[in-house]
Amino acid sequence: MLDILVQEENERESGETGPCMEYLLHHKILETLYTLGKADCPPGMKQQVLVFYTKLLGRIRQPLLPHINVHRPVQKLIRLCGEVLATPTENEEIQFLCIVCAKLKQDPYLVNFFLENKLKSLASKGTPSIISEDTLKGQDPSSTDVGASGQPEALGGASAVEHTEDEPSHHMDDLSTSLDDLTVTSLPEASVIRPNQDYNLVNSLLNLTRSPDGRIAVKACEGLMLLVSLPEPAAAKCLTQSTCLCELLTDRLASLYKALPPSVDPLDIETVEAINWGLDSYSHKEDASAFPGKRALISFLSWFDYCDQLIKEAQKTAAVALAKAVHERFFIGVMEPQLMQTSEMGILTSTALLHRIVRQVTSDVLLQEMVVFILGEQREPETLAELSRHPLRHRLIEHCDHISDEISIMTLRMFEHLLQKPNEHILYNLVLRNLEERNYTEYKPLCPEDKDVVENGLIAGAVDLEEDPLFTDISPDNTLSNQEWLSSSPPTSPDHPKNDGKTEVHKIVNSFLCLVPDEAKSSYHVEGTGYDTYLRDAHRQFRDYCAICLKWEWPGSPKALEKCHLEAAFFEGHFLKVLFDRMGRILDQPYDVNLQVTSVLSRLSLFPHPHTHEYLLDPYVNLASGCRSLFSVIVRVVGDLMVRIQRIQDFTPKLLLVRKRLLGLEPEGPVIDHITLLEGVIVLEEFCKELAAIAFVKYHASSTP
Repeated sequence: MLDILVQEENERESGETGPCMEYLLHHKILETLYTLGKADCPPGMKQQVLVFYTKLLGRIRQPLLPHINVHRPVQKLIRLCGEVLATPTENEEIQFLCIVCAKLKQDPYLVNFFLENKLKSLASKGTPSIISEDTLKGQDPSSTDVGASGQPEALGGASAVEHTEDEPSHHMDDLSTSLDDLTVTSLPEASVIRPNQDYNLVNSLLNLTRSPDGRIAVKACEGLMLLVSLPEPAAAKCLTQSTCLCELLTDRLASLYKALPPSVDPLDIETVEAINWGLDSYSHKEDASAFPGKRALISFLSWFDYCDQLIKEAQKTAAVALAKAVHERFFIGVMEPQLMQTSEMGILTSTALLHRIVRQVTSDVLLQEMVVFILGEQREPETLAELSRHPLRHRLIEHCDHISDEISIMTLRMFEHLLQKPNEHILYNLVLRNLEERNYTEYKPLCPEDKDVVENGLIAGAVDLEEDPLFTDISPDNTLSNQEWLSSSPPTSPDHPKNDGKTEVHKIVNSFLCLVPDEAKSSYHVEGTGYDTYLRDAHRQFRDYCAICLKWEWPGSPKALEKCHLEAAFFEGHFLKVLFDRMGRILDQPYDVNLQVTSVLSRLSLFPHPHTHEYLLDPYVNLASGCRSLFSVIVRVVGDLMVRIQRIQDFTPKLLLVRKRLLGLEPEGPVIDHITLLEGVIVLEEFCKELAAIAFVKYHASSTP
């Protein structure tokens, strides 16, 4: 039959229907075949019917689905798919469903034939009622399309309001067991919640995603991916409201998360290779680097990847609904209690998983939901009194300064990756909202006698560093003496406007490079630890950040001081407070913690926003009293260092030895005393070089058109 139809089509003009095809359509051959397939009579008939439908739709070029005598039996056949899992016909079922999806992809409007209206009268009763197929057939099929497509149909086992007599109820049991751990509403309410539409194509595919055969499950997932991307709004609405797609995705995410053994090593979570949902074929036996829980971890991460890709592909309203479901049912329902717990091991594992998910997410819609979950929606300046308004944000920022170094490092790494995501709210919520009014600066208009002082090489108001007892003499042999540095800052005044709001760049660069006194420097004794490597990195990273931030339309210069509310009390915000506190303890913290803290701070200083730039990278900002900036925090550390160096014998040779050991140029030997301090000094010196490089790169990027 198929060969005749294909040959007939090939011999005719395109779009012309031949007599054989006419016969097939008018004599409802497909209906007859469906009935035989459903009864599986003779045995094996269901398989043959599925293959015939698949090939017919796949090989005939003219559009068949718009014909009622094609789409009606196709709909009925769809309902037979996925009813029972692991049936012998599973392979044919998935091939058939996928060809229907492919046809809908070619002509998305056709999806409207597959959104089936349930019988209103029955659904409204809200009680399971039984009607026979004959009563349905008795209605005039031409007046309504109820006869075929309106057949009440079990909806994925979740809101089966009614089922027909000739569908034995064991079919329901199979469904409910196959959707094993789905938490679903009890029958009477389900009919109220769901609109009266079935989308059986989705329901059948959803059943098949639970197939024990991995290939079938992946094909079903691919079919769903096609359906969610269809641009038809009615289909998207039905998909999210009338099927249990949202619930199934999120419940599986939750159950896979809960199946992770609590003992999974956070390091394994970090290092397990990139996950791709369609390739979740993992064999423990073949894996040389297997660890306990790897199978469960890969299953969870690949299902998360599938949800992420699905949301990325989905039609806009469907994407939003799916992402909101993940937010409410998985992030808040499952992850939040884990992140808020007090057990250190639990915090570490759940933060490692959050970090992994943050790194993995690529869909903008899901990323937005994740950002709101982690940080909340607040955009007004923070106050100390309201720090815990969004408890999870508060807790995670506190964890950056946790008694456990591992938790601190893991949480800082999570924030570092979060800051690399293309979402404007992240930096705004963590930092920018507190710098909006520039109330960290003190605005002093110059009076006439100050101008003479400026011309004599001194700066009005720039006495804070000189008065600082810790900062009296940073280093006599530096390129710029204290006096010169201070006088090299062009004053801010109407007559002497700053060059584009930036101090001349070489002076800024020197300020950072000269911060660490010569006797505490060790890099010039070792090859390849110069400033130029930082320049190359900063150049590349800054370019990446500019590309991300372009569409956020940030201003090119700081908000004019006259328009700023400078009297408002300044608070740098919880995130910077914790980072500055940790930075202030750099000489007393483990090396790994210091590397992570400075890494996050350098990320922040790379952002091309004029306020973060001024606050983190301009040493000449006139700070209002009681305010601190990144530069002033480092100045304090250096003052403390100067005092402590005096008490350490052979400071410079020890420092050099530690640097060589860190670089692997010197074998590990006996323990050196003051090791934490010495490693801290090395991180400090490198960090200052990095900040100098970032300042230099940013200046040149903005001054070249």
